[in-house]
Amino acid sequence: MAKKVYVGMSGGVDSSVTAALLIEQGYDVTGVYMKNWSQDLPGFACPWKEDYQDAKRVAVQLGIDFKMYDFETEYRQKVVNYMVAEYQAGRTPNPDIMCNQEVKFKLFLETALADGADMIATGHYSRIDASDGQARLRVAKNASKDQSYFLYRVTEDALSKSLMPIGEYATKEEVRALATERKLATADKKDSQGICFVGKVGIKDFLLVELGPQPHGPIVDQAGRTIGEHDGALFYTIGQRHGLDVGGGLPYYVSRKDMATNTVYVTTDLNDAALWSKDISVQDAHWINTPPEAGKQYQARLRYRGPLVSCVIEGDTIKLADEQRGLASGQSAVIYDGDFVLGGAILA
Repeated sequence: MAKKVYVGMSGGVDSSVTAALLIEQGYDVTGVYMKNWSQDLPGFACPWKEDYQDAKRVAVQLGIDFKMYDFETEYRQKVVNYMVAEYQAGRTPNPDIMCNQEVKFKLFLETALADGADMIATGHYSRIDASDGQARLRVAKNASKDQSYFLYRVTEDALSKSLMPIGEYATKEEVRALATERKLATADKKDSQGICFVGKVGIKDFLLVELGPQPHGPIVDQAGRTIGEHDGALFYTIGQRHGLDVGGGLPYYVSRKDMATNTVYVTTDLNDAALWSKDISVQDAHWINTPPEAGKQYQARLRYRGPLVSCVIEGDTIKLADEQRGLASGQSAVIYDGDFVLGGAILA
């Protein structure tokens, strides 16, 4: 009897092709649209209805059952509230990582299994390798689209019940060609941009809606001089250059923030020690299979599409072979061993 797979269909080309491929591989496929966010924001209409209709249209083309799971309440609690609280504390969180941990590979998985599914599938550019008997997360063949960075907090148990067939394709063009060959309604649909749940809305705009205008405060340079005024310290992140509105001369970079005094510190010196990190303290580590070995060389990725940096892990410290600029607390350090993701931790 064919395994029942519930495919998370977002209305995009990647998840549409995922559903089509799994049908062709002999799975009993059901499409599911996860309604995580539907609120319009000033100047921006949430595209959820259009995305839902696109996903439904593809499901009809493929001749599969289609459902909608309403996760708005849980999404607000687990992802949005977390993100807002982190910014209020002066940190820089990654909501996409939390969405994968709490919603797609936990809530969606649990709901689908309870609904009769054997497995779930998503349109992520990543691979799940079970060749040695345990489900391991592996980078996608398409290095430029690889999304393993966002998946490092998924559990081995969840991976063992998940499929990510798009990760086997080396280019986006191949995936679009598969959609075009099958005449899928989403073949030419553009990739979504922006925060995972609010489309094209920028993070500052979103936080203004959530929290309202913030108290202004001083911008202080490396010599201790007040050179301008910011419109809310929580909007700024370490290493940021644009959006400071401090004119003249060399560009300024955010070097640190003091949330207690509502002060943003900046520097024009790219060699300023405050901008660079080599030994980074981390917390809330998550290892997918087994923890890394002490003293062994691994690679760390410190932001999505950031370079891989050789490192050694010693307890709650990641020792980098080369200094990195503009690392902010709340961001994630993801640890790789070649093609495989061991897991990672949050910068303290």
